[in-house]
Amino acid sequence: MIYFITGNKNKLEEVKAVLPEVEQLDIDLLEIQEIDSKEIIKKKLSEAFNRAEGEFIVEDTSLHLNCLKGLPGPLVKWFLKTIGNDGLAGIAEKLGSSRAEAKTIIGYAKNHEEIYFFEGVIKGQIVKPRGESDFGWDPIFLPDGHEKTFAEMGREEKNKISMRREALNKLSEFLRAQE
Repeated sequence: MIYFITGNKNKLEEVKAVLPEVEQLDIDLLEIQEIDSKEIIKKKLSEAFNRAEGEFIVEDTSLHLNCLKGLPGPLVKWFLKTIGNDGLAGIAEKLGSSRAEAKTIIGYAKNHEEIYFFEGVIKGQIVKPRGESDFGWDPIFLPDGHEKTFAEMGREEKNKISMRREALNKLSEFLRAQE
């Protein structure tokens, strides 16, 4: 059995749309504060194997601003808690560079030693907040080639182009090749 470790029902829906056989495992895992998403994922997977049995999927989604040399990256949650979307948009505007990348890295592990990473990246720009969303920085991320921020898109529209979907598609190809 493959378990996706999350308490977020929206993330679970997105995963099940690509991998219907995956089951949810809602356990709280310690999340280390680290600039390297792969290190965060390795620690989460290690803890998962200490608490349950099976094969596991965990993910880390981050926002990288060019004007901050890639920050906040995986630390975006803390930036949002302190300065919010307005603060991030203001920094990009003041520093004169709105370019950014949204990344999701999915870690899949069969056991402690066999860990695989799948990355999805969407390039875009940081804009003043637009749209309503219950997902962090969606109101300020405008993906390249689109007129709407992630927050202005419906869930289905966003999920078709998201960095999580791109990473999930790579994981799906990998799992099918293993069969």
